[in-house]
Amino acid sequence: MAETVIQYVLRRLKEIGVDDVFGVAGDYAFPVNDAIAEHPAINWIGCCNELNAAYAADGYARMRGVGAVCTTYGVGELAAMSGVAGSYAENLAVFHLVGAPNLPTQEGRALVHHTLGNGEFDLFHRMAEPVVCASAIMTPQNAASETERLIAEAHYHRRPVYMAFPSDVANSPVLATTPPLSSPTSDPTSLAAATDAVTAALENAGQACVLPGVLLRRLGLQGAAAAFVDASGLPFATMFADKSVLGEDHPNYIGMYAGRLMEEPVRAFVESCDVVVMIAAMLTDGNTAGFTARLDPDKTITIGHHRTTVGGKVYRDVEMADILAQLSGRTTKRAQRPAFTTGTLGPIVSGGEDPITADALYPRWANFFRPNDVIITDTGTSSLGLAFAQLPKGAEFHNQTLWASIGWATPAAFGAAIGAPDRRLILITGEGSHQMTAQEIGQFGRHKLRPIVFVLNNSGYLSERLLCKDMALAYNDIAAWNYAELPHAMGCQGWFTARAGNCAELDDALKTAEQADGAAYIEVITDPYEAPPLYRKLHENVESFYNVQ
Repeated sequence: MAETVIQYVLRRLKEIGVDDVFGVAGDYAFPVNDAIAEHPAINWIGCCNELNAAYAADGYARMRGVGAVCTTYGVGELAAMSGVAGSYAENLAVFHLVGAPNLPTQEGRALVHHTLGNGEFDLFHRMAEPVVCASAIMTPQNAASETERLIAEAHYHRRPVYMAFPSDVANSPVLATTPPLSSPTSDPTSLAAATDAVTAALENAGQACVLPGVLLRRLGLQGAAAAFVDASGLPFATMFADKSVLGEDHPNYIGMYAGRLMEEPVRAFVESCDVVVMIAAMLTDGNTAGFTARLDPDKTITIGHHRTTVGGKVYRDVEMADILAQLSGRTTKRAQRPAFTTGTLGPIVSGGEDPITADALYPRWANFFRPNDVIITDTGTSSLGLAFAQLPKGAEFHNQTLWASIGWATPAAFGAAIGAPDRRLILITGEGSHQMTAQEIGQFGRHKLRPIVFVLNNSGYLSERLLCKDMALAYNDIAAWNYAELPHAMGCQGWFTARAGNCAELDDALKTAEQADGAAYIEVITDPYEAPPLYRKLHENVESFYNVQ
């Protein structure tokens, strides 16, 4: 039998690395849902709601380079849109598959469910267009060409794409063929000029450093960037969103660059360099600690995804992989590591019945991490508290720094666990964030995954307390849950659960979780205003976030 539209799409998604599709079923999407469930090599991964499914696809894409989420028309796709937008902001190639009403229904402008009752059926597609890099309404005639175009666009931009399947089209046979599109290459003249310019700038610099960015991980170019660092001998620091993109065990790593708020030796060194080579990094508010970083544009080389800028001159059509390879073979090695020692979170302090302070908590978490861990933290106090924890070899730190949607981490961790089931996964989330998406804890148990989950309970939205005008305002209060009872209530059998209210209880829980053969879920209780040093600094400098110069 001829390959159908949805079969073609699923075959191609499988070929580029999608083994699992997250989603919530819906009647308009049943032909797509059925095809996924019946596919011999792709798994349907049902989630509790569409937003969580989009977050899970985001987490999966962080492990695999590509992910997929499937929703029904209207209500489902709109519920997922914030998650898809987050993948756009964070440069993740996620395919959004949407099941739509059949063509006669659309052509007749019928007043059917999941619509606004106005006969407009292209409205939600148009709403999705700003948060994807490309989109298409699939037909038997265009299925092959549009699928290949959307795969190419998702890879080129590292952003989501949107594919809508009218329900009577999904199982129609494909009526045309198109070969896969090749990836673009650099313009040779522009590449040579950019390479010469970067090389010359480095040769003329007395002191230089590198700021690698998280896009390197999205593109699978950490090895290429590390080869450039090794060949050049340049020291490197990372900003918050880029933490662990190159190994923090590397001898050239000098620490976190957090503007003027923390790690003054790192800031002084980076900002005094004659040349700073930014590779795939972005100067966002989160990365610059509220725009307190001060990098001279005339001394900054920016190696972007598709172009390089040196001293204000832009070299277009230069692919990042190509110029990194060129530079690794052209750069003169130097020995330039600064004299200061890379900062850590310090020793483990307090014990027994002492309360769990920030100074007691974060060094314990840092000590708990092991090589090759996948660490996922929600945006907030927990993630900033771990910013300066030096991670062991191969460990990855994931945070949604730019989109910064609280609640992202729990379902994203589930998606990451599906995408990398052989790696130890650690989820650290605040209880306010957790309350938004805690349903997905049940999915870990359903799929027999073994995460280690820490829920930081500080009686409300501490991140917002530290940013708003009055920390005691009621809108930062939340309901009190019995968190340690959630895994059992959600069907997670045999999990180790604990509630740690002092240092001794935390130490016991950490030891048990370390030795446990299964999953662990630990509630960590602190004072409502117990914040790590970086967040206290942000609180003191909050105006810089909202009064950009």
